[in-house]
Amino acid sequence: QVQLVESGGGLVQAGGSLRLSCAFSGRTFSNYAMGWFRQTAGMEREFVGSISQNGMTTYYSDSVKDRFDISRDNAKNTVYLEMSSLKPEDTAVYYCAATDNFLPVVAASNYNYWGQGTQVTVSS
Repeated sequence: QVQLVESGGGLVQAGGSLRLSCAFSGRTFSNYAMGWFRQTAGMEREFVGSISQNGMTTYYSDSVKDRFDISRDNAKNTVYLEMSSLKPEDTAVYYCAATDNFLPVVAASNYNYWGQGTQVTVSS
């Protein structure tokens, strides 16, 4: 069974940077595209971005494009979300997810496995 564990969340000032990590285990990591989502209380889970199985293709939501960067290290079974120029509206619980589909995969329902989430809070 696939397990995903996010880390790296925390409190950061507006304009700052933060890097989230997501460790994957249980299956062959390179067989899965990976996505990042975020969710605030009372809202639906929002697509942030995704990366293909080989790391060559990425997609981002318009709200984070040019500020966030997704990468992966298939040797370490880890996917990263590098966030910069953070804004208070980026405050959310961030989740990583795995899918055996091929990109683009934007809908949360198309992801097979999810992590437990990590809180990111951006202060103004």
